[in-house]
Amino acid sequence: MKKSLLLGAGLLAALVAAGTARAEEDLVLGYMMAKSGPYVSLANTNEVAVDLAVEEINAKGGINGKKIRVVKFDTAGDPKQATTAVRSFAQDAGALAIIGPFSSSEVRTTFPVGEREGISQMSMASSAPGLTKGFTYGFRNTTDEGKVIDQVLASIKDKKLPMASGAAAYATDDVVSKSIGTGVVPKMFEKYSIPSKGSVDFQLAAFDLSPQVAQLKQMAPDVVGLGSPPEGAITLAKELKRQGVSTRLIGGTTIADPELPKRMDGAGEMLTIGTTFFPEVNDKTRAFATEFAKRTKAAGLNRTDPNQMDASVYDIVYLYAEAMKRAGTTGDKAKLAAERAAVRDQVAKLKDVPALEGAISFADGDAVKPVYILEVKGGKWTLLDTRMPN
Repeated sequence: MKKSLLLGAGLLAALVAAGTARAEEDLVLGYMMAKSGPYVSLANTNEVAVDLAVEEINAKGGINGKKIRVVKFDTAGDPKQATTAVRSFAQDAGALAIIGPFSSSEVRTTFPVGEREGISQMSMASSAPGLTKGFTYGFRNTTDEGKVIDQVLASIKDKKLPMASGAAAYATDDVVSKSIGTGVVPKMFEKYSIPSKGSVDFQLAAFDLSPQVAQLKQMAPDVVGLGSPPEGAITLAKELKRQGVSTRLIGGTTIADPELPKRMDGAGEMLTIGTTFFPEVNDKTRAFATEFAKRTKAAGLNRTDPNQMDASVYDIVYLYAEAMKRAGTTGDKAKLAAERAAVRDQVAKLKDVPALEGAISFADGDAVKPVYILEVKGGKWTLLDTRMPN
């Protein structure tokens, strides 16, 4: 029996009336997807990972003798649609907790709604610093960009790689990218006593970054802290190569695209980033990557290599499953508010839970887990270092 439904706002309202007796016995999770909209290149495969995790858990008997059932809503990365999804999951679908939303802009609007509704959300991709502060029902299975870039620079220092001077390059039309370029990078340069030679900014839609790279060439920094999605990183790296500028681009999870080196067409050598997933870490990650590739290929999706968001959302299902197991969740609709609160409390208490990404704990709503430092060498990602959380 397929345990997943894809519903719009109107159809979600009809879920309770249309539910079967068997469905009433399931443990329901809401899932906010970004299968369309601006994040589709990173998010359109997340559903494969969610379905895989649910199938694995249910095949082993489910949780507390109950099957997990996922109700899905495509928010298209739109904060307004995301708030509609939260209310629908909470009021109509009888969800015990919510997977997602995807982006930081969505989190900013949905976490207050979830707090009022009394239902947990756990984002798989939001990494802007501080967004869980003040929320008891708001969680993120991500590591914020400040902590990730901190670990990148710590690794570069430990490896005794050049870092005597730095500069920042960032997209001004993306909230997280701008916060990295104007806040995170300067703060981290100060922490590691890296003199800043300046900064350049750009629009994500810009095809020509030759003026910005000309400025960076004049600055000649050892490292350039980059705040951008993958597309901006590609454009910048290609222009750096064209102008013969040799510097180490560094970044965080916003550019952790498994296909990025290939998309750069030979540019981006030495690009160094932090991510929370690397498929070559152990047998478990390799097995996940193999099964993921099989399923995405069968679904006709363009990308068949799992990214960190795919791994994150897979682990979110297991983290909720563990919390429901510990809370003794029954799915009884008469106890829904109490069981939602119990799931929240158990998520907050999770510590060193074995997961695909590594052992996961929670502190102040954010996951604490390993950061894998990757470097582009020979046109592919290679593991430079593994940084364990303090």
